Amino acid sequence: MPKKEDIQRKWFVIDAEGQILGRIASQIAHILKGKHKPEYAPHVDLGDNVIVVNADKIRVTGNKSSQINYQRYSGYPGGLRKLDYNHMKEKNPEFIIEHAVKGMMPKNVLGRKMLKKLHIYSGSEHPHKAQEPVNLPNNLRKI
Repeated sequence: MPKKEDIQRKWFVIDAEGQILGRIASQIAHILKGKHKPEYAPHVDLGDNVIVVNADKIRVTGNKSSQINYQRYSGYPGGLRKLDYNHMKEKNPEFIIEHAVKGMMPKNVLGRKMLKKLHIYSGSEHPHKAQEPVNLPNNLRKI
């Protein structure tokens, strides 16, 4: 059993430019959960921090750009708001990746805690230079 003080967290950088949304989201969820580590336990947060850059250059295949809708509901009559993928990509491209990864995480307190280690930026720069992040190794990309 891994103890809280024995956990060593790394920082990974993923460049989303030209990547397919679902494939990169599953890789990110895999790292946030800590499944790439040999001491993985589903009830312990062993995951690493993930920085995603160039979120505005992500792509989807087929007709998904016209089929994907993001909706929210205020609770009032007529309060349903819908945005399609193209509008969301212009307005808030970070939300697209966050929404995809959130759907692949556990739906409990532990999943919300794991999701806080995800940092998404639409440009190629990020403010986490002090943590000395490394690019995601190729053996972790083939998940």
